[in-house]
This record gives sequence, C-alpha cells and structure tokens, in this order.
Amino acid sequence: MTPSLLAGKTALVTGGVSGIGQAIGSLFAASGAKVIIADLSLPEREAPADCGVGPGWRCDVSDEASVAVLAERIARVEKKLDLLVNCAGVPQSATPIDTMTVDGWDRIMNVNVRSLFLTTKHFLPLLKTGGNAAIVNICSVVGVRPKAGLAAYSASKAAAIATTQSLALELAKDGIRVNGINPGATETPMLSGFTHGQQVHEVVGSFANQIPMGEIIRPNDVAGAALYLASDLARLVTGAVINVDGGRCV
Repeated sequence: MTPSLLAGKTALVTGGVSGIGQAIGSLFAASGAKVIIADLSLPEREAPADCGVGPGWRCDVSDEASVAVLAERIARVEKKLDLLVNCAGVPQSATPIDTMTVDGWDRIMNVNVRSLFLTTKHFLPLLKTGGNAAIVNICSVVGVRPKAGLAAYSASKAAAIATTQSLALELAKDGIRVNGINPGATETPMLSGFTHGQQVHEVVGSFANQIPMGEIIRPNDVAGAALYLASDLARLVTGAVINVDGGRCV
C-alpha cells in the first residue's frame, strides 16, 4: 500500500458502513483520500455521522430525491469529487421465478442498477470539476455467470456491467474513467442473504469449495482492486470489469 496513492482526492463510497464498502473506504483513507460514506443504515440528520474513515450521510441510493439531497449536501462543502464507488447492493436468496414477487424484483433492480444511474447523474457536475475522476462500480461474477434461482440478482449485475461500459464510453470525453469489479462469493454480512438466513460462518466452506484457488473472497481483496482502478496507476483503464473471484469464472 502506498499512503499517498490517493493523496488530494475526495471519494464517495455508497454502502460504505459494512462489508466491501467499509473495506474500500478504509483502504482509500489509508491511501490518502478524503472519504465520504453514504449508507441507508445511517441515521437521518443534518450533520454527517462519524464513520471512522470520514463523514457519513444516510442515503437511499435507489431514490432520486435522496441521492439529490446527498449531492447537494456534499456540494456545499466539497469543490470537486474525484472518486465515486458504487458499492450499495442487495442480495437474493435462491427463488424460483414463479414465486418471485414484482416488489422483490423491483427492489433488487432499483438498488443494484437504478442507483448507478442516479449517483452518476447527480454527482456528474462534481466529478467533471475534478478533471481526472474515476467511477468504480461493484458488480458481480453472476453478471457473467448466472446461477439458477438468482434471476433478478443476475439480471441486475449484468445490467450493472453494461451500464459501467456504456458510461465509460460516454464519459471518456470528460476525462472520467468508469470501471467495474466482479467479486465472487465474499465473506461479508450480505453473504447470508443468498443462503436463506444461514450464518456466514456456516456457508464459507461450501462457497470456498467452488473456487479454484480454494478461498472465499474477502472484502480487502476487492478493496485492493478498487484502489488500483481509482488511482492514477490505471489512468488509461476504462470500461474494464475485473473479476476478483479466485478463478471462479475461468
């Protein structure tokens, strides 16, 4: 780790209170960035909460009004935004398509895909001001290798990948790079959401057995890839989607 790799940069991490988002925020802060957290679990308040690595605001990234308020709040105190990491997401436990509800489908699509549209739209003015900004979207291996029973989640992550690559082309003229990361099964609190409520420690072994390298992915593994894509080491990398999956998609 290079403590100055992100020196002078301001980063917004959605879903940054736990799991992959928390790991990314911590690593970015340790690498010199000023980190702002957005998360639905934070309390609604006029002043930002202390999230350890930086200020944090409550935000429902699937709701345009909520994202617009967050953008206004940040624009009051920040002249630019250099890095946007879209990490907020919701899982799907294996559900037969004929028992999937419309509300359930819409919630997954709204949080996992609509959010990318909303955050990019409302933070684009601040990102353009940065002059050399980067967006990192956390997608998923099931976006390229779907699994039975995960139709909504797989569709949302495939859409996230396509959105990432389309935005990479659209925003290149503004000097904004847009890349994605496809994590495999990752040891986070969200993992239990794929397993009908089983505890994470109960399912780690079964997921690890499906990974060629024999280890479940950990949040810091994904954070390392995000740090690379966010930094100037990747200054000509855009439209890329990196698999962090221990070889699962090979």
